[in-house]
Amino acid sequence: MILSKRPEIERFLKSPDKGVRAAVIHGKDRSGVAERAEVLCKAITPDLNDPFNVTVLTDSDIDGDEMRLEESLTALSMIGGRRLVRIRLSAEKASIDKMLAQALKTHAEGGFNPDCMLVIEAGALGRDSALRKAAEADKAAVGIVCYEDETGDVARMTREALAGDKVGLTQDALDRFVARLPRERGLMRQEIERLALYIGPGSGRTIDADALDAFLGVEPDASLKDAALQAFGGRPAPAQAGLRRAFAEGESPVMAVRQASIHLGRLRRINVLQANGAGAKEAAKAAGVFWKQEAEMLRQARSWRLDDLDRVLDSINAADIASKTTGSPDQLIAERLLLEISSRARRMGL
Repeated sequence: MILSKRPEIERFLKSPDKGVRAAVIHGKDRSGVAERAEVLCKAITPDLNDPFNVTVLTDSDIDGDEMRLEESLTALSMIGGRRLVRIRLSAEKASIDKMLAQALKTHAEGGFNPDCMLVIEAGALGRDSALRKAAEADKAAVGIVCYEDETGDVARMTREALAGDKVGLTQDALDRFVARLPRERGLMRQEIERLALYIGPGSGRTIDADALDAFLGVEPDASLKDAALQAFGGRPAPAQAGLRRAFAEGESPVMAVRQASIHLGRLRRINVLQANGAGAKEAAKAAGVFWKQEAEMLRQARSWRLDDLDRVLDSINAADIASKTTGSPDQLIAERLLLEISSRARRMGL
């Protein structure tokens, strides 16, 4: 069966149904996958280092060795308690995907030790994955997809983590902090922990936006972000100047192209959200726009339509490939890309 809503996922991870014998947790955010798997595994066996009740395998352990997988799933607990078999996949391989799909089906039907829980952690599994299909089709198994956290989920995670250290942020400060966080669960946790240390764990302090700015400082890739902002805003000279400043600061042309892609993605999301009825400010916030750039991003979004963004995306993808080619004039490629974007923006009246 499929679990997709956050409340039902959290309920299952903390208190899994006894009739469920297998879970496949997968997604692009590997830190998010690992975090959710950890919660589930501890609900099955609190001591994850227990050599009698816990078996941890990787894809290299079972590749070409189907018996090892079956032996792990068939083994009985020597000291009582529910056994756990945890499999961590680091790469997609059709033969392993098929092997695990068959093992999961057999285990879900009670073909191995019925008191054993099978937990599989994987990257993003496509809908054609045999393993994903097996988990989603069987009533005794669950498939959980880990999507990128929404802005509201990140804000909730931040509030709860800070509250655990008896510190906090005002609403304005929280909005700014969330907008600056990376969308990878492990990195998010690190930044939140760093913020708690800055405020002072156990101090009871709640800091405002001005105090937060002192913590945030200047982003390492601020010049690249500014260059992309200027390019999409139709300002070729400032875009070029920002790009050259970024190169002088040690930033790479590849990252310059990537930043243009990130900026395009935010404009696209604003467009889509507004088309679905969201207000301008609400759309900008959901797209992760820094509050100081909100007015400019909304100005750009009024001119950059989805068709225009698709055409630019083709140029960005071509530049990305070219800049990673050995011996290519990568700085020139990145500079030419931003000048092309700014030229398009000017023709649209920006």
